[in-house]
Amino acid sequence: MPKVKVNDIQMYYEVKGEGFPLVMINGLGGNLDSWKNYYPLAEEVSRELKLVMFDNRGAGRTDISDKEYTIKLFADDTAGLMNALRISKAHILGISMGGMIAQELVLNYPEKVAKLVLWSTCSGGSNDVQSSQEVSKKLSAAGEMSQEERLRMLLALCLTKDFIRRNPDFVELLVQRALKHPISEEGYMRQLSAVRKFNAYDRLQQIKVPTLTLHGRKDVLIPPENGSILAEAIPNAKLVYFEKSAHMLAEEMREVINLLINFLA
Repeated sequence: MPKVKVNDIQMYYEVKGEGFPLVMINGLGGNLDSWKNYYPLAEEVSRELKLVMFDNRGAGRTDISDKEYTIKLFADDTAGLMNALRISKAHILGISMGGMIAQELVLNYPEKVAKLVLWSTCSGGSNDVQSSQEVSKKLSAAGEMSQEERLRMLLALCLTKDFIRRNPDFVELLVQRALKHPISEEGYMRQLSAVRKFNAYDRLQQIKVPTLTLHGRKDVLIPPENGSILAEAIPNAKLVYFEKSAHMLAEEMREVINLLINFLA
């Protein structure tokens, strides 16, 4: 399996397609297999671009390490992976926590970023619109759940109830695929701690690359108002809301794919 030394860890990654690279950064608890859940996103976008997908520190098949987890550390890991793969510049796409990592990456390594996609994410700090107390309690309690319980809880937050009801086989596929390389309780809680300490809002005006922000109107994990906050703070950023979608945007994936290809390819 492909692993490479990045900073103090061995990082697992996969590459799909050819052309200009698109580095795809996962969210809390996810590994690169998460992108395969967004069928047919990886299949179709890889016809236009070279997808670079990887497991963040502490998730999937990448080492956990004993360093304090921060979003800046995850961004350093992403830059280190690009260096190891001899990728001097790429488009960067991050979902949720991955979108936070993408912000730190472009702020600390602007020369490495061609275009930026921020998917269902936020800028951190007091300017954010927070999720409900109920959602926050569920996220905190997830570290004490079994792997399967945690996955099912997270999917219930990331998808609309109607989508789950209409697509039970797809939801079950997501669960079983994720259980093959799950994140540990320690890895999950340390990633969650990094998310809660993140704050890039006061630096967003420094982002000069073309930026696309995507958000679902029915997102309960990171409320949709955060998409507007990002787009207003980043110079010339474009914001697209998906009216029927929750956090994963699975409900309108065809529209998401078309938008990404038009923006990046």
